[in-house]
Amino acid sequence: MGVCGPDAADYLQRMVSNDVEALGVGESCDALLLTAKARIIAPLRVLRRADDDFLLLTEPELGDRVAAELTRMRFAAKCEIAFEEHESWLVLGGDEMIDDRPEGEEVTAEEAERARIEAGRPRWGNELDETILPAEAGLDDTHISFTKGCYPGQEPIARLHYRGHVNRRLRVIDVAGAEPGDEIEHGGKTVGRVTSAVPGIALGYVRAEVPEGAELKVGGKTARLHLTPARP
Repeated sequence: MGVCGPDAADYLQRMVSNDVEALGVGESCDALLLTAKARIIAPLRVLRRADDDFLLLTEPELGDRVAAELTRMRFAAKCEIAFEEHESWLVLGGDEMIDDRPEGEEVTAEEAERARIEAGRPRWGNELDETILPAEAGLDDTHISFTKGCYPGQEPIARLHYRGHVNRRLRVIDVAGAEPGDEIEHGGKTVGRVTSAVPGIALGYVRAEVPEGAELKVGGKTARLHLTPARP
């Protein structure tokens, strides 16, 4: 959706988790729209199209919620919020392209899903919903600025970052076969659950105390926690 007007930059800076005012025209960043308790309303890709014009990309099913939240909190801000439909492509090893299909071969949905899981990139409806804290999914590294001003959810985000820790993290798991919903066991105890899987590899939230490379059981099969922590 588009957010444009003389107060657009200031308004979005006060609403989303990343530093959108620092973007130059044509630049973009990942960000989150959060509740006051730092639960995820929607992941966003924010593109600055002009000094006073921003495009916010999110999942199609989240558009209504994003529009409602931004409109509800706008108050006297001089900006317009309007739905827009766009197509985007994720270029493996490169940048995201919007409304301009890149050159090269388009991979299958199965190949794209494998690449996403291998990269530990969370997906709305699989790894992300309103029960997830950004740090659990590794989004504090990519979607959050810890130097900008206040926004909804900023206080609990900062408190967890500087003084706390999460109890679980999104991790990549090497496993011959798994299905979403399979329990992840370590030392005879359930330590997590699979959220996405393709043959040979899976994603799931795992208790933070489980060490890298630990041997696991997933759906009764032997598995191993990937040596590289999952980061989008």
